[in-house]
Amino acid sequence: MKQTILITGASRGIGRAIAKRFMTTDYNLVLTCHTNIMLLEELKEEAKEKGVECLIFQGDIGNLDNVKMLFSQIAATFDGVDLLVNNAGMSSIQLINDMTFEDWNTIVQTNLSSTFYCSKLAAESMLKKHAGKIINISSVWGVVGASMEVAYSTTKGGINAMTKALAKELAPSNVQVNAIACGAIDTDMNRCFSEEDMQYLIDEIPANRLGAPEDVADFVYQLSTANSYLTGQVIQFDGGWI
Repeated sequence: MKQTILITGASRGIGRAIAKRFMTTDYNLVLTCHTNIMLLEELKEEAKEKGVECLIFQGDIGNLDNVKMLFSQIAATFDGVDLLVNNAGMSSIQLINDMTFEDWNTIVQTNLSSTFYCSKLAAESMLKKHAGKIINISSVWGVVGASMEVAYSTTKGGINAMTKALAKELAPSNVQVNAIACGAIDTDMNRCFSEEDMQYLIDEIPANRLGAPEDVADFVYQLSTANSYLTGQVIQFDGGWI
């Protein structure tokens, strides 16, 4: 029986690259997005052409009811989730004095609560099978913090701590939990910066380039096939930047 991978936030950027990477493997795909359902439809059609079964879901997975609905659909279609990639996320660059309480709650729910909700519900089937992997897409700002990104840094730091704690809890059941703390990746999240600012950033990175979404996707695949003794790690993936 094929295994099933759930990738949250799969319509663009890193999530989309991960979805495309796993179309070449022996997995069923479950892909989610908040608003861009047409982009998921494109991925579903591409998967169909490759002979890969793909379930798509549109909804805010920072909302528990939506996550419950998602996992209900997964249970009706596949035999639970074998590999979970918690990728859905958003950033907000602003001073704390300018941030509203609504801004804070939205970022916490989108980045951190969604990771907890999906991990909790995915773990149910993983524990029954005594096997599974959870890979959290995090950020170096969750390790060192970023000025004007207090909410984003906080949520990513929470994901890093969750990764370490949950790995210890699930290791006796042969379920591995790891996080990739991404550096500067060439996605829409960084389109707010000017060309000059981006060049200044690249000059700071020893690898002398931004990471590509496909770089992250390849690393996710590597972790999905890694030895089961690798768990509880927050791995910085930043070209030597931080």
